[in-house]
Amino acid sequence: MTARFDLIGLIVSDMAASLAFYRRLGLDIPAGAEEQPHVETTLPGGLRIAWDTEETIRSFHTGWEPARAGGGRIGLAFRCADAGAVDRLYEELVAAGHHGELKPWDAFWGQRYAVVRDPDGNGVDLFAPLGAGPEQHS
Repeated sequence: MTARFDLIGLIVSDMAASLAFYRRLGLDIPAGAEEQPHVETTLPGGLRIAWDTEETIRSFHTGWEPARAGGGRIGLAFRCADAGAVDRLYEELVAAGHHGELKPWDAFWGQRYAVVRDPDGNGVDLFAPLGAGPEQHS
């Protein structure tokens, strides 16, 4: 049997802060999930994303320690409807107190591109093809 990629897991220091961040990115996360040590949701297409508190991870992996050098160890990317949507979402997240790692710019590979950090330091890319309108978003 071939393994099938099924889940992206994030280890978080503050569940409420992390879920609020990803809700701003449009993920459908159940109300009240902030009180849980493990939360997951299914994305369009069937891939799942999950959040576990540091305490949850330590409950079964007693020697686990978070990455220290340079922040998170994964990156996620969210496609926006168009270049203006990249700018608006970046500004919304920064205004909400999240670290803006890389301000929106027109990348040489043909995208409007920006990077913010989630509450645990993971890089979250925001992008849209340059010249793409909402009708081209998928």
